[in-house]
Amino acid sequence: MYEMKGQETPLIIKNATFITSAARAEQFITPQKPMIAVCGKSNVGKSSFINMLANRKKLAKTSSEPGRTRLVNYFDFGEFILADLPGYGFARVSKGEKEKWAKTLDMFFRKKEEIAHVFMLVDARHDPTADDVQMMQFLHYHMLPFTVVLTKADKLSRMKLKEHIKAIASDLYLGVENLLATSAETGYGKNDVLGKIRAVIDTAEEAPYEDEDEAEEDEETEE
Repeated sequence: MYEMKGQETPLIIKNATFITSAARAEQFITPQKPMIAVCGKSNVGKSSFINMLANRKKLAKTSSEPGRTRLVNYFDFGEFILADLPGYGFARVSKGEKEKWAKTLDMFFRKKEEIAHVFMLVDARHDPTADDVQMMQFLHYHMLPFTVVLTKADKLSRMKLKEHIKAIASDLYLGVENLLATSAETGYGKNDVLGKIRAVIDTAEEAPYEDEDEAEEDEETEE
């Protein structure tokens, strides 16, 4: 279930703060506002992406060593909660550690009713990995709304970026309009992502009213 690129007014982030980290399912928080999850391969640039959105350099800790994020880290972005998930696909960790990360991701996504949207990050410079494809299939299977965000777009020329967007979209069986190219270094694509977040929040705020209407109809039917 992919999302189309829209023209929504970008969200303005004023003060993003760290909330907590969770290592086990019982430590996962229950959000009181829309929650957006960020997932991606190790070293794809998740921390830099989060810092770009927050307008802060060190909100999410960055590292040159892949596989550093081993917890679910929660951040309060004002109108929504952002959940930074452990990176997948890092080769230099034990099989047991990989299984632990996979279990954490699986337990997190089981509470899909608490997840308003998922940003799946893919490196704009390379073809999607088998892990990327598997992650997208997982999101499709669980019918979780998601957007593919391409990182490190500044590392390519404008023409090369256009070519890579087409190639990655083809590999993932998506239209090019379903991918958002970004750069944490230059801020390229930031407004597109913030526009998507605004649309997600607006949709999430409308959902409770629809649920209440359905509940009233069920009560009338029972009577």
